[in-house]
Amino acid sequence: MSRAALLVLADGRFPAGGHAHSGGAEPAVAAGLVKDAHSLEEFCRGRLHTAGLVAAALAAAAAAGHDPVAIDEAADARTPVLALRTTARKLGRQMMRAARATWPSAELDALAAARPRGAHQPVVLGLAARSAGLTPLDAAYAVAYEAVSGPATATVRLLSLDPFDAVAVLARLTPDLDQTAAAAAAAAARIPDEGLDALPAASALLLDITAQQHAAWPTRLFAS
Repeated sequence: MSRAALLVLADGRFPAGGHAHSGGAEPAVAAGLVKDAHSLEEFCRGRLHTAGLVAAALAAAAAAGHDPVAIDEAADARTPVLALRTTARKLGRQMMRAARATWPSAELDALAAARPRGAHQPVVLGLAARSAGLTPLDAAYAVAYEAVSGPATATVRLLSLDPFDAVAVLARLTPDLDQTAAAAAAAAARIPDEGLDALPAASALLLDITAQQHAAWPTRLFAS
């Protein structure tokens, strides 16, 4: 295992398409729910402990070697909103292209064949982490960080927020990131005894509602 591979996987410049998505920040800014660094921090914390936790656990499960097709079905069950399922699979296709070019593996090839229209992005990321020799906890960290770094970066563009303030928000969230990644990896470790029901199914209803509304906007800066 090369822990440095985690830096490559979590790098915002990894060509997986995440830069085009705001993680719910764009509709939150439009609604006045995110308007400064403090409200951005609260938004990111809420997203991390709900959608972020679920995604991190899915990634950890895939990195642990559990059936990625079954995990993808579990991801569908935990993503009730069509707009978010569509986004997750679109990002999954892009992640798959980048992962297969970076860390080729028979497991990635098999998932690509089983899900030609794209598997959920966290599942692909977890399998990419496994192909790179990383641990389930590493995969959980990568996804948990993405859950907050995406909205933080998007808010810099949406609000002209000072980038230093955005980075400070991420720094203050590091204890929450540690907690979320650990909980996600622990859930994945229970799968042999409890099945995929061990994975969390935390919900963020406002994120779900605004994601579906955002998908219908005629003009928007971010794809989601």
